[in-house]
Formats: sequence, C-alpha cells, structure tokens
Amino acid sequence: MGTGNSGFSEAGLRRLRDVLERHVESKKIPGLVALVGRGDQTHVEALGTMRHDGGAPMSRDTIFRMASTTKPVAAAATMVLLDECRLRLDDPVDRWLPELADRQVLKRPDSPLDDTVPARRPITVRDLLTSTFGLGLDTTAMGSPMMSALFAQGVYGQEDGWLLPGSGPDEWMRRLGTLPLMYQPGERWLYNLGDDVLGVLVARVTGQSFEAFLRERVFGPLGMKDTGFHVPADKIDRFPPLYAPDPQTGEFNVADEVEGGHHSTPPAFQSGGGGLDSTVDDYHAYFRMLLNGGMHGTQRILSRAAVELMTTNRLTPEQQAAREAWARSVVHLSYGQGQHGGWGFGMAVRTYRGDYAPVGQFGWDGGSGTSTYADPVNGLTGILITQVGMSTPDSARVIHDFWTTLYQAIDD
Repeated sequence: MGTGNSGFSEAGLRRLRDVLERHVESKKIPGLVALVGRGDQTHVEALGTMRHDGGAPMSRDTIFRMASTTKPVAAAATMVLLDECRLRLDDPVDRWLPELADRQVLKRPDSPLDDTVPARRPITVRDLLTSTFGLGLDTTAMGSPMMSALFAQGVYGQEDGWLLPGSGPDEWMRRLGTLPLMYQPGERWLYNLGDDVLGVLVARVTGQSFEAFLRERVFGPLGMKDTGFHVPADKIDRFPPLYAPDPQTGEFNVADEVEGGHHSTPPAFQSGGGGLDSTVDDYHAYFRMLLNGGMHGTQRILSRAAVELMTTNRLTPEQQAAREAWARSVVHLSYGQGQHGGWGFGMAVRTYRGDYAPVGQFGWDGGSGTSTYADPVNGLTGILITQVGMSTPDSARVIHDFWTTLYQAIDD
C-alpha cells in the first residue's frame, strides 16, 4: 500500500515488496513491517504473521521492541536540555551523577579491576552523547575482567539472560559507580552504556522520569502515540513475541513473550540504550522531524543546530579509527551491520560509502531485527521492523536487502 511514489519507481517498489515477501515465505522471518518515506509520501508493507506458527497478520500499527534503535530517539531528550541551556556539552556530569565522579581507569582494557590509574579529567555530557565516556560493551573482549564484571553486576543484562538492566536507575548507577573505566574519558568509542547513563542524567536534571520527559517533549508533540518503555494492556494484542532462533537449528525460541514478558509492564529501568517499543509510523514522525531540521509541521521540537550536531560525525579521527576497526573486526558477529564510519549523538553517521547508502545517512540498527535511518541526500526515511533477533543472520539479511532494494527504487 502507499500514498504515491514520490520519486520511487513503481517497478522498484514492487521489487522491494517481492524481496521482503521472499524472506517471509522462507519461514525464517514470520513477519515484518517496512516503511519508506520521501517528502509527504509514504509506502508501507506489512507482511507475514505476528507468530512463527501463524495467527494474526502483521499490520501497519504492530508494535515492536525497538532494541538499539531506541538510541537515536532517546538522545533527543538530552538535546532538548542542551537547547534550553539546562545542560552544556562540556559540563562535567558529577553534579547530577556523583556515582561517576573521581573515576579510576584500567591501565589496560583487559587489566584486573584493581590495576588502575586516576582519570585525567571528569566525564562530560559530550562524552555520554558520543559514547566515549570510557565504559561500554566491547564484543571483541567478552572474557575480560571488565566485561565479566558488567554482566555480574547487572549493569548490562538481567539474571534471566535479558540484556536490559533490571534494577532501578539509582541502584543501577550505584553498581556502575563501583567499576573503573576501561578508557580515559573521551579517549575511545564504546557501545551502549552511555545511552543508558543519559536516561538517568535526563531524569535527574528534570526531576521527571526519563519516559515522562520524552513523552512531554518528544513523543507527545510528534504524535508518537504508540511509543514507550512498555506496551499497555489495551495495546498488547498488537505486540508480537520476540524470537531468538537457535543458531544451529534455526528453531524459533521465544526470547520475550507477550503476556508476562519484559515489555508487558513498566520496567524498573527505562533504557535509553534499548528499551523503547514503537511502530513504523511513530519512528517515521521522529526521523522526518530530523530531516526537517527539528520541525514537525509548524512546531519546533529541536533547534536546527541540535539536529545537525546529532546527525553529523562527532568523533575525533582517533576515535573514528578505533570505531571503524571495531566494526570491521566484528563483521562476522554483526552480520555486516554497524559499518558506517562515524557516530553522532545516539546514532551512526555514514562517513564513507560502503554500501548502497550515501555519505550522510544517519540512524541505527537493533538486535531485535530493527533498522531505522534517514538520508538527507535523497530526503528519505526507511524503517524495517521484524520480531526476529539477530542470533542468526536472517533478520540482518532482510535489513540489508531492504536497503538495497530501497535505493534501487529511487527514480528521479
């Protein structure tokens, strides 16, 4: 279905649908929803079913776990505070996050946790926004003392194997504060934890919960009526289970059920790194606002300068080189996702052309089989959401094929 082609060829959109249908017909992806937008035109495909064994069909308003595609949206809360001068980029965060004051830093990333030196300077708001505050996931060193400690402390993940934090924000910060940093503040890009810390920072600066502030300043004004950190009971029928297929057999294991699952009740921790649930239309509203320089209709959500900061590369050459080296080294683990070059605030920014997307495209992918990007060169947004996690390459392959066929469909 669609509302006009807006520079997409009809043949290209048919090819897009055919390719997505092929993935669903393979039985490896039970269902998906895809949206492409350009100007005021949108084209949506809702294919397959909510569950792997059939049942209700996917629909345009199906709600999905957005996983790490939370990051580009959650970062907007901090940008609102920067616009209002309630935060400054190079403010030390100690005032609001005393748990992160007076840090010790490992002598080497794989050092024992007591083999440290003092941090050379405090952690700043900029360090959190760029994921360079000194702590994060390093998938190339999962057996290191620090990686083991992050999981053992529940800083990353819960006892039942769910990857989002299970404790409240104050307890989570206390646990984080017991650990040294892996790198000096501002030295190196490290994935994920900075985005979770930002949620706590926003809550403490505003005196509201992270979700309440997002709802008031971002979700509400943008009409993102189905976006939040859990799915309420009156919408649960639009919410599929999350599958983590067995890497050996491909069997559909349920990673998170609908009723009684992690997203069926308000979480203890509102994760800016991966906790949102949403729909293609809600995410389209957000990314279209970014393409419009912070405007939604006649309403300004963010300043143009804030959007430009978020959506252009903010890494130094040294930080960017380390991030590119990391992306290349885990290409087999990420099934080719995550290779973009740069990083803005809460999202990747393409600084070289490594696939069909041009330099300047910004957004991110999620481990639950989600992909959300905007492209200022072509003025388009693309959103593909599945319910199949990346324990196997299947959802990553759908994402790659979605973007390949989307760019082939451009005809102007």
